[in-house]
Amino acid sequence: ARSIPSPLPLQLLEIIRKEEVVLRAILTTHHHWDHARGNEELARLCPGLRVFGADERIGALTHRVTHGQELRFGAIRVRCLFTPCHTSGHMCYFMWEDGSPDAPALFSGDTLFVGGCGKFFEGTAEQMYTNLTQILGTLPKDTKVFCGHECTVQNLKFALKVEPENETVKKKLAWARQRDDEDLPTVPSTLQEEFLYNPFLRVTEETLQKFTGKTDPVEVLRTLRTEKDNFKKPKERPNPQAMLAFDWGLFSPFLEKK
Repeated sequence: ARSIPSPLPLQLLEIIRKEEVVLRAILTTHHHWDHARGNEELARLCPGLRVFGADERIGALTHRVTHGQELRFGAIRVRCLFTPCHTSGHMCYFMWEDGSPDAPALFSGDTLFVGGCGKFFEGTAEQMYTNLTQILGTLPKDTKVFCGHECTVQNLKFALKVEPENETVKKKLAWARQRDDEDLPTVPSTLQEEFLYNPFLRVTEETLQKFTGKTDPVEVLRTLRTEKDNFKKPKERPNPQAMLAFDWGLFSPFLEKK
């Protein structure tokens, strides 16, 4: 059965119209539906649209890119950075404009988040360690990090569990909560900031080694990811009996009285 088109492409085209720009190309980080599901619809609505990515599973892909490849869109320059792990074909995009006073930008998809990193769905801790230390971690420190999801508060709650004495983590978490309350974004951060509070970039720190009980950075990262995968605040997990009661309609008499 053909899936119902998402409203998101139309919303995007409305923003593009308001900004008075023309959509010429899409840079897709990876094939997951929450990052690529609008591609086919946009390609249908915008004939000749170029879709760049590193994975054949990406919808409407027209241009397969490789690590280190550079693209140009007017004054905007893009370097493709291959970061396999979250998916085997994950690509990040580093962008800058020559002669611009603005800091460069990294579109990191689900590899690097504010305060976290992506799950290792199709890769290993060794790959993520290379991604974070050699590929993304060596970019200019003022690089703005635009990640694919905004899970900053949850990431920093975990970072605080890992480093309860880290003052930068405490401050960033308080800031992120405030931003959430005001419905304001916590993205972007900067790469320089990430090294101060993101545990996945701090695997050589003594506090991280103590928390994981490991000294080898890759093993620290592996243990850290497992801990994060299992990290849930008890109050955020619904009571199983209560959920069953809802399923069975046991609360309906009370709900109807309201």
